[in-house]
Amino acid sequence: MATSTGMCCRLFERHNSFRNIQKLFVRSVNGSVRRMYSSATHKENETIELGDSTLTAPNFTAAQKTSSRLDRLKDDNVLPFSAFLTDSFGRRHNYLRISLTEKCNLRCQYCMPEEGVKLTPRGQLLSTSEVLTLARLFVREGVEKIRLTGGEPLIRPDVLEIIAELKKLEGLKTVAVTTNGINLSRLLPNLKEAGLDLINISLDSLVPAKFEFIVRRKGFHKVMEGINKAVELGYSPVKINCVVIRGLNEDELLDFVSLTETKPLEVRFIEYMPFDGNKWNFKKMVSYQEMLDRIRQQWPKLERLQGGSADTAKMFKVPGFSGQLGFITSMSENFCGSCNRLRITADGNLKVCLFGNSEVSLRDVLRSGASDEELLQIIGAAVGRKKQQHAGMFSISQMKNRPMILIGG
Repeated sequence: MATSTGMCCRLFERHNSFRNIQKLFVRSVNGSVRRMYSSATHKENETIELGDSTLTAPNFTAAQKTSSRLDRLKDDNVLPFSAFLTDSFGRRHNYLRISLTEKCNLRCQYCMPEEGVKLTPRGQLLSTSEVLTLARLFVREGVEKIRLTGGEPLIRPDVLEIIAELKKLEGLKTVAVTTNGINLSRLLPNLKEAGLDLINISLDSLVPAKFEFIVRRKGFHKVMEGINKAVELGYSPVKINCVVIRGLNEDELLDFVSLTETKPLEVRFIEYMPFDGNKWNFKKMVSYQEMLDRIRQQWPKLERLQGGSADTAKMFKVPGFSGQLGFITSMSENFCGSCNRLRITADGNLKVCLFGNSEVSLRDVLRSGASDEELLQIIGAAVGRKKQQHAGMFSISQMKNRPMILIGG
C-alpha cells in the first residue's frame, strides 16, 4: 500500500510466468499513478524506490530479467513501448482496428456467404462507451493509429461521435475508416469535420454490371461519387482496395492502374484470402508476382517505392502518374514478421491475427467490472500468445474462422 511519505511499486504479472513482459506502475504521494514503460532502461528503472515490502526479492530478480530482455528488443530510435502490446517476437502493436458493426449494405462474394451471416444480438455488441473505453486503454499503451471497420462502419448511427471522441485522445495520431463507399459522399463532409484522417474505399470492378455481380447489390455510381468527393475534400492519397479474383476481375488490373494517372489515388490490389463461407479456391487466387508482371508489360518503368517497416502493401508508382499502387500479399508473401496490428470485433473479441481462430472477449471482462490493469493482463496474455506467422494459405483454407464480415476486414 502506498503511504503519505513514500512511493511504492506494483508489478503486474502476465498470466503464465515472468517469461512474458511486465510493466511497472508508480504511485506518488498524492495518489496519482504514473506508468513506467517496462522497456525503460535499467538506469531509468533504478529511479523507482524499491523499499516497499510488496516487491519481493524474487520478483525484483524476475523484473530485472524482463528489463534486460526488453532492452535487447528496444530500438534506440523508438520511444519505450508498452509491454502489454509487445509480443514474444518483439513486435510492437501500435495499430488497432475496431469493427463498429457486423451489418453491411453489400454482400461481397469474398467477404460473406450469399445467404448472409447470423448477426450477434445488439446487446452483445460493444456500446459506444465500451468502444471508447477500449480505445483509450490501447492508446494509453501506445496505439497511434485506429481504423474503424465493419461490416460497413458508416451505417452505425454514432460513427461521427466515435470519430470525434477518438480525435481527443492524446497520443493517437491517425483515425481511419474502411468503407464500401455507398454512403460516403453524403457523410464525408461531416466525417472530415469530426476529424477523419484517412479513407480506404472498397472497389472491385470498374464495370457497373460486374460490380453488382461481385457485391450482389447496386451502388457502383455511389461508390464513384464517394471517391471523387474524397479527392475533392483533399484526402490524399485516397486508398482503393481491390480484391483480385481470377475469372472475375483480373482483366481490369490495367484499368485500375490508369486511375492513378491524374488523381491522388492509391490502388491496392489484395490477394484473394480464405475465410468462412467465401468459397476460396487456390485457382482463383492471382498472386502478387503475376499481377506485377502483367502491369509491367504495360508500364515497364514501374518504380518500387520505399515503404515503412510495418507497411502491409508493397508500393509502386508509374513515373509521371499522380497516384500510386500497392499489393497486399497476405497469401504469396506474408508480412507477419513486421505485423503491428490488433483487431477488436464488433462483439468485443480481441484477435491478434486476422487468420487466427483464437479470440478473447474484452467485452465480457469489461462488463464484469474489471479494472484497466486487469484488462491489460488479458490483452497482454493474448498478445504474448501471438504466433510468429500465420499457417499458410492452404492450412488457413481448412481452418475454422469467422467470415470476413464478422472479423472487421
